[in-house]
Amino acid sequence: MNPMCGRCNLVVYPTEKVNCLDKYWHKGCFSCEVCKMTLNMKNYKGFEKRPYCNAHYPKTNFTAVADTPENLRLKQQSKIQSTVLYKEDFEKNKGRGFSVVTDTPEMQRLKKSQDQISNIKYHEEFEKRKMGGEAPHHHQSSNPSPVAYQASPATQNYNYEPAPEPVRPAAAAPPPSAGKRYTAVYDYSAADEDEVSFVEGDVIVDVQQIDEGWMYGRVERTGQQGMLPANYVEAI
Repeated sequence: MNPMCGRCNLVVYPTEKVNCLDKYWHKGCFSCEVCKMTLNMKNYKGFEKRPYCNAHYPKTNFTAVADTPENLRLKQQSKIQSTVLYKEDFEKNKGRGFSVVTDTPEMQRLKKSQDQISNIKYHEEFEKRKMGGEAPHHHQSSNPSPVAYQASPATQNYNYEPAPEPVRPAAAAPPPSAGKRYTAVYDYSAADEDEVSFVEGDVIVDVQQIDEGWMYGRVERTGQQGMLPANYVEAI
């Protein structure tokens, strides 16, 4: 079946058929869309599947549309709307946190005046204290010195001195004689002042259990008494 012409929509026979731009054309119908000049496969230019001559080929100009009156009106309207939104947002956020108003010359002048007033008040207070504000200090010390002044932090820090954590129960007063006797199975050297030293075979008397690991007793050979490890002795 013969195809239809892309311009006149009539049947195109093989002897007069031109296949171009995804369409079929009569040789006479294959012409410029503007000036109707007959084209061929060497001098045509296609745009949106339509043939054009070199003089009337559409030029894509992206900025030409932006200069139309309608686009200029829309641009002006968008600018006005942006200004209105900026002013509304400025009124809503005025007074919240930092604002550009603080950088105005008027605000800078007020800030400078406040700083000057603050400096004047500070110097007035300093002069008052210098002239008569030190009198109450004489009741505390008739001859203040830097050493006495520096002693107060030390006094405060004394209350916060950390106490050493006990490694084992501290030795109390010698308990009354319980009559228990133990013999040393190992040598032991005292590691602290409240402990006793002994050698293998020594007899420990007046022994009293303090906890699972420590006892209190007296070495019969030396007469020393104190704490001793429970796993170094055995009952007689």
